[in-house]
Amino acid sequence: MKEKESDIQRAICDYLALKRHFFWRNNTVGLYDPTTKGYRAMPKYSLAGVSDIILVKNGQFWGLEVKTSKTTQSENQRAFEANLKENVGVYAVVRSVDDVQRLGL
Repeated sequence: MKEKESDIQRAICDYLALKRHFFWRNNTVGLYDPTTKGYRAMPKYSLAGVSDIILVKNGQFWGLEVKTSKTTQSENQRAFEANLKENVGVYAVVRSVDDVQRLGL
């Protein structure tokens, strides 16, 4: 069975909810418009590459980017990582609940 990011995201979110963390799943996929048969433009000030899961713990902003064992970050995701770290946030690529637990979450 093929490993899917959506399954990993769901498992991580279930774990974070169980631990009662303040987090949310950030949908980064564009919205398809059946009328125009294309994707709508992102709203002004939207940011490409934002992490899949956003978490705030002890006043610190965390970005968790979920990947499978075979997928890698996009250029926009790497840029978001750099920007978040420059602004004292925490960023991690996670591939499992175990990875999240190793972060101390």
